[in-house]
Amino acid sequence: MSSIPLRLAADTLTLRPWNPEDSAGLAELFQDEAMRRWTSADVHDEASATRWVTAQQRGWETGDRFAFAVRETGVPGSTPRLVGHVVLKYAARGSGCAEVGYWTAAHARGRGVAHRALTALTDWAFEAFAREGLTRLELVHQADNMASCRVAEKAGFARTGVLPAAPPASPLDGHVHERHASPDA
Repeated sequence: MSSIPLRLAADTLTLRPWNPEDSAGLAELFQDEAMRRWTSADVHDEASATRWVTAQQRGWETGDRFAFAVRETGVPGSTPRLVGHVVLKYAARGSGCAEVGYWTAAHARGRGVAHRALTALTDWAFEAFAREGLTRLELVHQADNMASCRVAEKAGFARTGVLPAAPPASPLDGHVHERHASPDA
């Protein structure tokens, strides 16, 4: 894992692994009802945010989940602000396929944060894991989340199907999007 960069950049965004200092800000972001509706994260206070961050760090250690905090600097010299999350879930190493996911903080929605962070993660994943044969990324979201459809398409993920609901974990149908590595990568 030492060859995997720990920071990625996309315009004014910086993507880096989650750390314990993010817990208070994460708990604050999850006060947003939409965050609780569209994500499966069980974050409702700083203690649960700390547990969530610890789980993200464990993913890096095991090499099957690479979660990045997305931070934005609006003005040079200003303190970066937490605006989202992107993740590469790569449990089936060598399968050629992995899953990506993301969320965006309420104060950052509608400004292209999600698609820029997702594009940076996708480009990184195809480059970092090319030798392992990673050629396809999947993105799944609830079918009624049309904003996620727009983000996926803008980041180059084509909608390829519908995943039937599987309650209780997935109470609604999901849209499946895919993006393939470019042949010259």
